[in-house]
Amino acid sequence: MTIKIGIVGVRGLSMLTGFKSNPDTEVVALCDLDEDYLRLQAQQHDIPHTYRIFEDMLASDIDAVVISTPMQLHVPQTILALQSGKHVMSEVTAGVTMDELWWLKETAEQSQKVYMMAENYCYIPQNQLIGSMVRKGMFGEIYFGEGEYLHNTRELAYRFNRPGAGESATPTWRKYWQLGKRGNFYPTHSLGPVMQWFHGDRIRSVSTFATGWHTDKRFRQEDTSITLCQMESGKLIKLRMDCISNRPHNMSYYTLQGTKGSYEAPRGLGDQHKVYFAADGENPDHAEWRPLSDFNEHLPERYKNVTEEQKSAGHWGGDFFIVEDFVNAMKGLQKPAIDVYEACEWTAVALLSELSVMNGGRTMDMPDFRKNSTYGEQILKL
Repeated sequence: MTIKIGIVGVRGLSMLTGFKSNPDTEVVALCDLDEDYLRLQAQQHDIPHTYRIFEDMLASDIDAVVISTPMQLHVPQTILALQSGKHVMSEVTAGVTMDELWWLKETAEQSQKVYMMAENYCYIPQNQLIGSMVRKGMFGEIYFGEGEYLHNTRELAYRFNRPGAGESATPTWRKYWQLGKRGNFYPTHSLGPVMQWFHGDRIRSVSTFATGWHTDKRFRQEDTSITLCQMESGKLIKLRMDCISNRPHNMSYYTLQGTKGSYEAPRGLGDQHKVYFAADGENPDHAEWRPLSDFNEHLPERYKNVTEEQKSAGHWGGDFFIVEDFVNAMKGLQKPAIDVYEACEWTAVALLSELSVMNGGRTMDMPDFRKNSTYGEQILKL
């Protein structure tokens, strides 16, 4: 039986090709407030039904919803969809307040429907390759990882306005919910892959420090912030967020350190993904990197056999495989690849980092979303 998909938010159709490439799914509906753009996208992609009202789409015979709207709408729309008996795949972040994360967890548990967060950076082929090598023990015991999201997004705070409007242009939602926030407002691209390499561990605490305002003082977001995530095991993850500075983009930089070796993603100017593995008796002064591509035989099988159509799905081919995992979860063949508990924990890093940076880098304890906590236990301690 074909699974019928509806997508809300037609400026975020990164999953569309993945669904069209999957024989078990059909995108039958789009929903957006911008009626002209909605109809344009529906015609362009041959999608039969359009809706301006989200509840009207939920009342149709779709089976699942992809939520690609601005981040402040993710939880309200997810809750409506789950309560309407629809499976949900939500773009990042999962929510924008701690209360929302508790509502999301409770609703997902009660609904018995699939909830999956669409953190597609986990599906970048190189990140999948590193994950496979970690599981095989090639890095030994891993104890430190980094993720960076360096992406000058200032122009997006005034996007979709008339040319030449300049500072008089009407701000978009990003002016408030992204660049209007302090701390690491968008951690999951940087954090998600590293958390999957640290499989089975959880974040115990979050501390964030920032540089202040230098480049563009229109925004509450500081030029650069550094977030330290201490794991339950005592291991450490470092995140850097910079959406303000004048510099080339580098949205997918990661490192990993283990007892037997390390990994670094490219920095630019001809750099490449690289790994190092320690050899017995080796002089540390002679240690040298090797191209990560030398180890492609360790890629998961489905990445070895990827087709050109699957690669075209977006985000380096990852958008095809994230759709595949969502479909398999809906069919009961596997658990959601990024479940509601991971979605809440990874998103909570953003919310805790805001409190931390506003309190001089104060260490903030991470709630354990997997526990059945009482309302009295669902508090943030300063």
